[in-house]
Amino acid sequence: MQTDPNRMILRRLAQFLALFGMALLGMFDVAQGLLTRAEVLGLIQVGLALAAAAVWLPVHRPGSPRLPTAAMALGGFSLLVTVGIAVTSPPGGSYGTSWGLAESAGLLGVCYVVARHSTAGRGAIALLIVGAAVSFAPLRSGQEAIYVIFGLIQALAAAAVIGLGIYLRVIEGSRQRAVDAVRAEQRAEFARDLHDFIAHHVTGIVVQAQGAKFIAEQDPQRVLHALDQIERAGAETMASMRRMVGVLRDPESKPDAPLAPVAGVHDLGVLLEQFNSAGGAKARIHLDGDLDGLPVEISTSAYRVVMEALTNVRQHAPDATAADVWIRRTPEWLLVRIANDGVITARAGTPRERPGYGLVGLTERVRAVAGRITAMPGIEGGWVVDAAFPIDPRTDP
Repeated sequence: MQTDPNRMILRRLAQFLALFGMALLGMFDVAQGLLTRAEVLGLIQVGLALAAAAVWLPVHRPGSPRLPTAAMALGGFSLLVTVGIAVTSPPGGSYGTSWGLAESAGLLGVCYVVARHSTAGRGAIALLIVGAAVSFAPLRSGQEAIYVIFGLIQALAAAAVIGLGIYLRVIEGSRQRAVDAVRAEQRAEFARDLHDFIAHHVTGIVVQAQGAKFIAEQDPQRVLHALDQIERAGAETMASMRRMVGVLRDPESKPDAPLAPVAGVHDLGVLLEQFNSAGGAKARIHLDGDLDGLPVEISTSAYRVVMEALTNVRQHAPDATAADVWIRRTPEWLLVRIANDGVITARAGTPRERPGYGLVGLTERVRAVAGRITAMPGIEGGWVVDAAFPIDPRTDP
């Protein structure tokens, strides 16, 4: 699945604002260090802030082993600085220095990314160390009650960002499981299609072989014709198997499907009749080119795209009056477009019973045959689904 560009822009904007805020806090820390003649401490705190930014700023993969290690090292060093200041400073009172506001903000960011992306065991240890570093950091400025209160405030902030990271992690995990379920369902459909297609063609091969055996002595010329048909059917079956089995990830899957030909582009007329008989929007089909001889996986995938798009017209564009289906064949491509003139009332292109994942299954199916698919609002309203299937698998998509 491709990254949403709007989501990426928002992420970059949030990172920029966070870095800008840390830069302002870092300038305050440096100024405090200069005023109190604690320049070395100020530089150390700024260095820790930069190190924290280097930890939370990059994109981390879920379960990254480096993330908790870096977080533990950073939090441990920050705690050592705090303990060193507390030990070398006189007890009680205020030291008049900043405890490192930029560093605290950076450590909060580290808490978020660790809670969001790290593994459970090492991540929990890292959160404990970094959370302690954030909570005890205000004690660098003194041991008065006000600094203890600031420490409690930062501890609550750390708990809040950790909770946010865990919440978003759970949400993303649920979404990924839903996506995986849709893809597994799509692979199961491929398995059923493969079963149907092979059964259909192998049955024809057996019948042709039996007929050739029966007429071998009476009409040898017809035997040659039967052998040609057997060769073509066998070659088509093997080519489809190689392309379709590539998307089946579970070798233990044993789909149980009836022995019937697979629905393809030649069955779109029946599909549109069923759609129109339900009332509401009327579907019209526009054919351009000869549809005979298409590879079975291309034909069935195009059929599924049309079926899913028409289903979404019923669910998400109830005020649509027309749904046009264009099927065009070129020497290298089969092009499919479904457009309606309705107003989208929900997230278009996604069935209501599987919110947000209707296009996931279609994309998985189309990509499995080296095709591509897009779905977007039409220029004049409504919704448009475009799919392109390379007829020759060597065609560069």
